[in-house]
Amino acid sequence: MPPKAFICGLSGAELTPDEDSFLRNMKPAGIILFARNCQSPGQVRALTSAVFGALDDQNALILIDQEGGRVQRMGPPEWIRFPSAAQFSELYRKDPAKGEGVLRACYGWLARGLRSHGINVNCAPVLDVPQEEAHPIIGDRAYGDNPDDVIRLGRMVAEAHMENGVVPIMKHIPGHGRALVDSHEELPDVASDRDELENWDFVPFRELSDLPAAMTSHVRYLSYDRTEPGSSSSELIHRVIRSQIGFDGLLISDDIGMKALRGTASERMMNVLAAGCDLGLHCSGDMKEMISIGEAVPSLDSAALTRYRDVQEIIRRTNEKTDIIQEDTIHRLLDEVFSLTG
Repeated sequence: MPPKAFICGLSGAELTPDEDSFLRNMKPAGIILFARNCQSPGQVRALTSAVFGALDDQNALILIDQEGGRVQRMGPPEWIRFPSAAQFSELYRKDPAKGEGVLRACYGWLARGLRSHGINVNCAPVLDVPQEEAHPIIGDRAYGDNPDDVIRLGRMVAEAHMENGVVPIMKHIPGHGRALVDSHEELPDVASDRDELENWDFVPFRELSDLPAAMTSHVRYLSYDRTEPGSSSSELIHRVIRSQIGFDGLLISDDIGMKALRGTASERMMNVLAAGCDLGLHCSGDMKEMISIGEAVPSLDSAALTRYRDVQEIIRRTNEKTDIIQEDTIHRLLDEVFSLTG
C-alpha cells in the first residue's frame, strides 16, 4: 500500500504511543525532525529507528533542516556548529579551488553524519537569490547574491549529499529572495514582472532542475497569480515550476502551518496537493491537526508515487561511501572556514 501524500512532525524526543499508532495507521510518506526532537546522537538514532519500524519501511523519508548557520536542528553542544551558506560562499570567492574542496568535504561529512542518525533527506540547499531590500529570512542562508554563484555552490552541496546517501531538497522554488516579509509570519507579495523573475530568481532552479526534490515557497507572485501563494497555486506549479523551470522531481510544500497560508490544517494540506505538490509538509506535531490531515489526504499515486519511489531509490543505492574523511580533518576545515570568513 503506497503511503499517504504528506509528511508530519513529531512532538518530542521519543515516539509517543499516540504517534506510533498514528504512523502505523495513517502511513505518511515520512516525518521531519526539529530541535525539539534532537537531544543526543543515541536518542535521535532511537527515534528514527522507531519511526522506520512504525512505518514498516526502512526507506521512509526522514527529513531535517540542517543547512548550517542559523538553520541547524542538530547543534551544539551535542553536535558541531556548521558554517552558513554565505561563509562557504565567501571562502569560495577568495579561493575557488580551495573553497570547492572544503565545501564538498564538509557537506559530504554532514550528509554522512545525518545518515548515521537515520536521516536520509536534508532540506538544503537554499537556491534563493536574496535582494538587498528583502526580508533577512533568507540572507546568509544563500550561497551568493547572484544566480551564477548560487548555481555553482548549490550544485556542489547537492552532489555532496547524494554521494553520501542523503537526498537534497532544493528550496524555495521558484524563489524567496525578493520577499519583503517572512512567510512564517505573513504572506509575501512579489510584484516583479515575469521577465525579471525568469531571468534572475528562477535561474538557479532551472539550472538544477535535474535534482530529485524541491520545496515550494509560500510567496504570491502577482505577475502569475494574484490570489494564491506559490505552494497552493496551480498556475505557479504547472506553468512555472513544471514547465518553465522544467522540474520533474518530487515537489514538497513548505510547512503548511506557516502564517502565509489560510484555512484549517486539512484545508491547507488539500490546497497544496490540489495545486500540484506531490507531498504536503505539516511540521508542528499537533496530533489533532495530524489526524484531520491523515483522514483527508489520499495515498500517493500516479506520477507523484513514481517521484517518491525515485527518491527512495537514491536512498537505497547510496547507503555508504568508502573514502571517509577523518573527523579531526573536518574540524580543521570547519575552523578554517570560520576563521577566514569571520
